[in-house]
Amino acid sequence: MNGPGPSLLRRVRRNLGDITALIYLIVCALLLGWALVVASDESMGGVIPLLATAPASIVLLVALPEGIATFFVSIIFGALINALVIGWCARALRRGA
Repeated sequence: MNGPGPSLLRRVRRNLGDITALIYLIVCALLLGWALVVASDESMGGVIPLLATAPASIVLLVALPEGIATFFVSIIFGALINALVIGWCARALRRGA
């Protein structure tokens, strides 16, 4: 008889450690860096990382109060949530499930 299975933290670490999830996180970090470099008052550069981390980032952006910190928090958490889903899907596809 097997135990209850791996803990939640172990599953999160395993999914975030998947190569596809890591590549996605790197791309999101590069896009956020690019947006910070090209951002100005007239620029729409901040939209690109927001769309790359959608839908979670858009939900967080709407739910949290306005401000520049909210923009960064929504992009970071959106990227992490999407990376978890990407890692989980990649592992499931490799298993054949």
